[in-house]
Amino acid sequence: MANERMNLMNMAKLSIKGLIESALNLGRTLDSDYAPLQQFFVVMEHCLKHGLKAKKTFLGQNKSFWGPLELVEKLVPEAAEITASVKDLPGLKTPVGRGRAWLRLALMQKKLSEYMKALINKKELLSEFYEPNALMMEEEGAIIAGLLVGLNVIDANFCMKGEDLDSQVGVIDFSMYLKDGNSSKGSEGDGQITAILDQKNYVEELNRHLNATVNNLQAKVDALEKSNTKLTEELAVANNRIITLQEEMERVKEESSYILESNRKGPKQDRTSEGQALSEARKHLKEETQLRLDVEKELEIQISMRQEMELAMKMLEKDVCEKQDALVSLRQQLDDLRALKHELAFKLQSSDLGVKQKSELNSRLEEKTNQMAATIKQLEQRLRQAERGRQSAELDNRLFKQDFGDKINSLQLEVEELTKQRHQLELELKQERERRLQNNRSIPGKGSQKPEPKMDGKHKIQEENVKLKKPLDESHRCLLIKLPSRPVDGQDQPLLSEKPQICQLCQEDGSLTKNVCKNCRGTFCNACSTNELPLPSSIKPERVCNPCHEHLMKQYSSSPS
Repeated sequence: MANERMNLMNMAKLSIKGLIESALNLGRTLDSDYAPLQQFFVVMEHCLKHGLKAKKTFLGQNKSFWGPLELVEKLVPEAAEITASVKDLPGLKTPVGRGRAWLRLALMQKKLSEYMKALINKKELLSEFYEPNALMMEEEGAIIAGLLVGLNVIDANFCMKGEDLDSQVGVIDFSMYLKDGNSSKGSEGDGQITAILDQKNYVEELNRHLNATVNNLQAKVDALEKSNTKLTEELAVANNRIITLQEEMERVKEESSYILESNRKGPKQDRTSEGQALSEARKHLKEETQLRLDVEKELEIQISMRQEMELAMKMLEKDVCEKQDALVSLRQQLDDLRALKHELAFKLQSSDLGVKQKSELNSRLEEKTNQMAATIKQLEQRLRQAERGRQSAELDNRLFKQDFGDKINSLQLEVEELTKQRHQLELELKQERERRLQNNRSIPGKGSQKPEPKMDGKHKIQEENVKLKKPLDESHRCLLIKLPSRPVDGQDQPLLSEKPQICQLCQEDGSLTKNVCKNCRGTFCNACSTNELPLPSSIKPERVCNPCHEHLMKQYSSSPS
């Protein structure tokens, strides 16, 4: 009973939800031919029939939900109009038809939920019609009554006069609620599967119940056939008795006529004895006629019972045919459910395969992420090592500056002294030249005799100049090699800004074009400064000397990317 209540409640939910959605989509007043509305009334009829106590009649047990619906007019006075109109309908002959008409009129009045709540709240009145564990006596009935509130948005219009509500077959068409099951989303798939399984269980339970009812009806048919044979035998016996009684009546009539004739002809004494015999014969005739009347009455009763039995047989045969049709439709629905179950199982297998593939893909992605994490760790280690190398290089640079700063200053001082000595020697050379020129002018006769000493002094001055230039160039070259990428300090700027007349690398003459290295600020010829590189101080490539180019290329190649 609990399973039946749960299944009926689920079916009521489905039917009410489907009716509201389809009616809102349709957007018009519903009539009696609307299929979801018919299925809703069938479901409500099954809910009202669940756990209903059977009343024994001459034709068998009768289960009708019209009895509890009649109580509504006592609880809600507004329902009296519906009950009176149902009783006045001429085409309704059975209580089931009246109950179906009452449901339709209550839905048209939009007070079906109110009437059902009022009826469910009076459990003491319903206990007369329902079993204790029936749907109307449990909380499922209250839930269904609450769901019926949503039907107040529906406008319905029914014509009861031409509709045959007595002979309708109350079979639920589950295909109306299962046809859209495949178009649902993944988040709702489990709920629909459970609903389908509940519907399947309900169909199986209903099938078992119908099989039991068919077996009971078959047993009743067999009993009726046996009773019919007995009645036919009794009818034959009664006919035989009637025939014998008619023969006796004719014989008694003949005897009475014979006695009357003999009384007319015979003496008076004989009349008295004959009168006694005649009175006895009349008494016997009265008894026989009374017996005949009783037999005729019994025969009429038996004939009426036979007619009723034949009518009951026809009704039972019709009910059996309807039940068989219902069984066929339920079997078809069960086959549809099985096919849907197989389809859902196939989809479940495909979804399992998809989940496995996704899990494998996730495992691969996890492996890739682990590899990427390992590479990131390696890159971080390399970055730390590069940072350490950079810090060590900066430390070395600082130490180099500290160690060689004094030496650089001393060398710069020596260079300045040497340049001063060179300038002094050049001045002395110029003075000597002027003095000799003056001497040559003052002594014209001796000019051809003393050219060699003059040339010897000039050669000596040039040799001293070369000797002074060599240590200067070597010191400058050492500075270029040791500090190629460092910018010059403010103390060295005056020295480097001075443009010497010769290339600092190849010692060529000052007649050629000179270029300034943007890294070390030295002056070089075109052959010694043909390369260009981007420097930290500028984005565009600048002209650098060959030693700075080699050093910067080594530094760029050894630095981390």
